[in-house]
Amino acid sequence: MMQQATYATAAIVFAIGLYGVVTHRNMIKICISLSVMESAVVMLFVALAYRPGATAPILDEEGAAYVDPLLHALSLTAIVIGAGVISVALALTVMVYRHYGTTDITAVFRGQR
Repeated sequence: MMQQATYATAAIVFAIGLYGVVTHRNMIKICISLSVMESAVVMLFVALAYRPGATAPILDEEGAAYVDPLLHALSLTAIVIGAGVISVALALTVMVYRHYGTTDITAVFRGQR
């Protein structure tokens, strides 16, 4: 029951981020929405790794239930990659603002200065 609530929460947070990407025209708001979507993916990875009654895979006990460490490693990797992508996107946003004087993506596509 608790895992389904976590899955639903991750799906709702991802949908909020997707809504922000689709509806906003400001490039900074789009970057923030992408970061929200990335957070939802990390939440899903952590929820998928959870096992009721399981422990961290540190001690070598016979027959003990462990959580899945692979998904935790993937979540750390996703955080690092997401930080890199967002930093590049924000750097490009600064370059676009310096060139066009706006962060509105429709004005940039029209080529207006």
